[in-house]
Amino acid sequence: MTRSSKIDVVGVGLNATDTFIPVAHYPARGSKVEFRSAQVLLGGQVATAMIACQHWGLRTRYVGKVGTDSAAELHRSEFSRLGVEAHLFTAPGCPSQQAFILVDDGGERTVLWKRDDRLTLCPEELQRDWIVNSRALHVDGHDTAAASTAAGWARAAGVPVVADLDELYPGVEELLKSVDYLITSRDIPGRLTKELDLRKSLPVLREQFGSRLTAATLGEQGVLAWDGTRFHYAPAFRVQPIDTTGAGDIFHAGFLYGLLRGWSLPRQLDFACAAAALNCTALGARGGIPSVDSVEGLIATGARHSRAHETPRVT
Repeated sequence: MTRSSKIDVVGVGLNATDTFIPVAHYPARGSKVEFRSAQVLLGGQVATAMIACQHWGLRTRYVGKVGTDSAAELHRSEFSRLGVEAHLFTAPGCPSQQAFILVDDGGERTVLWKRDDRLTLCPEELQRDWIVNSRALHVDGHDTAAASTAAGWARAAGVPVVADLDELYPGVEELLKSVDYLITSRDIPGRLTKELDLRKSLPVLREQFGSRLTAATLGEQGVLAWDGTRFHYAPAFRVQPIDTTGAGDIFHAGFLYGLLRGWSLPRQLDFACAAAALNCTALGARGGIPSVDSVEGLIATGARHSRAHETPRVT
């Protein structure tokens, strides 16, 4: 596979090295809490989504930056082992992005993270062929200038752009002008529009930036999406969670998979919700990436947190 070969999906965004620390409960300030283990696993929003898409049979490409440490070699080795075409730039004398993640007995996680400014991916480091020779582009917007450049190339070439936005980075409004499918965390639409009700903010976002779809993931409540005509609500699936890290990353991977399979929006959202739920049944951002058959099996059970016709709490 050459760097300009045609692939299904290309991701431009974050990778991370996560140290998972299981604890019975989140520590109170000034307390001492025994932890059970400390395990180093790989993650990062876009990197994890590309790993999942590759696992499901899509041809993937990843573009990002690492430091000069053992974590960088772990990333290179994992991408190579799984068959992801990875273009990893190196920041000399710099550690790769890292996080320490406390996971309590309920599966909820608290993340402490650090990313050196030297890990910023720059627009001039991108190659247009990597982007336009794909069927979809996935970005997280962290390195906003590079993401905007990639999204602009994709938009001009007719390549759909999916964005996973969990924070408002400087200049993100320019990126959003080239995003077709904007799927954010619950609070982002309100922060962008100053309108807390998702039934109002999602349509405003779609109109403001010209997206095909705007959506917000709602944790255990699932996802709410606006397609310009109507709302689509998909409840989350019931599982026994071990760790919720990476649920959003896998949700976006599931959405990308359904998009490239040409599925209807309701089926895309169901698949994404089920894949995210199953990933929560193991430790790590990528620990529980399921098979396609397993995702379809969970969908078939109908084991939802709420019935599909119920309206979620969206403020």
